[in-house]
Amino acid sequence: MAAKKKNERKGARSREFNKLYEYAELAESSELEMKQREYSRWLLSNNFSPRTIKTQGNYLSKFVEWCHQRGILRAQEVSRKVLEHYREQLSRVKKKDGEPIGAAYLSAIISVLRGFFKWLVRNNHILYNPASELELPRLVKHLPRNVMSVAEVEAVMMQVDLTWWLGLRDRAILEVLYSTGMRRFELCQLQCRDIFIDTGVVLIREGKGRKDRMVPIGERALAWVEKYKSDLRPVLVGKEDEEILFLSYRGKFLATANLDKIVSDYVKASGIGKEGSCHMFRHTMATLMLENGADIRYIQQILGHSSLDTTRIYTHVSIKKLKEVHSTTHPGARLQPNTANLSKP
Repeated sequence: MAAKKKNERKGARSREFNKLYEYAELAESSELEMKQREYSRWLLSNNFSPRTIKTQGNYLSKFVEWCHQRGILRAQEVSRKVLEHYREQLSRVKKKDGEPIGAAYLSAIISVLRGFFKWLVRNNHILYNPASELELPRLVKHLPRNVMSVAEVEAVMMQVDLTWWLGLRDRAILEVLYSTGMRRFELCQLQCRDIFIDTGVVLIREGKGRKDRMVPIGERALAWVEKYKSDLRPVLVGKEDEEILFLSYRGKFLATANLDKIVSDYVKASGIGKEGSCHMFRHTMATLMLENGADIRYIQQILGHSSLDTTRIYTHVSIKKLKEVHSTTHPGARLQPNTANLSKP
C-alpha cells in the first residue's frame, strides 16, 4: 500500500513537471531528449524561474524534434554544422503576418542552445561544445516607436465603458500600468497584498531576473484599484481565492496574451493613431517622468532595469526638454527671420 502511494506521488510530480515545461511529444525518447530533461531539472534545482525554464524547455523541445526528424538522437551527433543548418532554417521561419522572425527572437534561441551544450560539456556528456562559436545575430537597438502624450493617455482611459461589468477592472489595469510602468507579466501575477494603500507603493514579486522591487503608485491609480477591489473583484473571485488582484471573467488570473488584447483594443479605439499595448504604457511613463525632471537613476529603479544603459534609451526619446533648452539658450534659435531679405534673389 505504501509503495503504491509512493508511486502515485512520483507519477503526480512527473505529470506536473511535464505540464509545466510543455515538452514536445516525440515518438520515442532519445538520449538527446533525456539530456534535455536533465538540463531542465538542473535549471529548476538552481532556482531559475518557472517562466525561464518553460521558455527554454519549449525552445529545446523544438530543436530536439528537429534533430529527431533528421535521425539525430544523441548529443554527440550534434555538430557545429548541424547547429548552423538549424540556425539557417530558423532565419527563414515566417511569423503569422508573413514577416521573418526578429533578430532578438533568433538570438534568444541560440543563447538557449549555447547554454544547453555548455552544460553538456561541463557534466562530461560530450567532449566539446559545438555551439561555443555559434554567432548571435546583430541586434539593432530601436527607440520605442510609440510613446503617448498625457492627452493621448487620457484619451485611451476614456475608452473604458464603466457601465460594462468588466469596465471597472479594465480602467484599474490601465491606471496601474500608467502609474507604475510594470511589465505585463508582473501585473498578471500581482496579488492583493502587494499594494500598500497607506504608503502608496507596490511590491513587485519576482520581476525580471526573479528580483523583487518596490515601486510608487499614484493616488489616482490607487483609487481605481480600491474601487475595483470593493465593487467588482468579490463578484469575479471563485471558490478558491488565490489573492491574484486582476481576475478574468472566470475568476482566474489573466494570461499575458489576454491582457495585451484588452489594452491594445482600448488603444485602437482611442483613435490616437498609435499601435501598442502594455509596453507602450511602460515607455510612456518613463518618458514623461524624464521630461518632467526625474533623475534617470530613479526611473531605472522603478522599471527594474539591471543596467542603466537599458534606461538611457529614454534620453533619446525624451527630446521635449532638450528642445526647450535649445530654444532658450541657442542664439540662432531665437532669431526671427527677415522675410524681406529672404524674398530677395
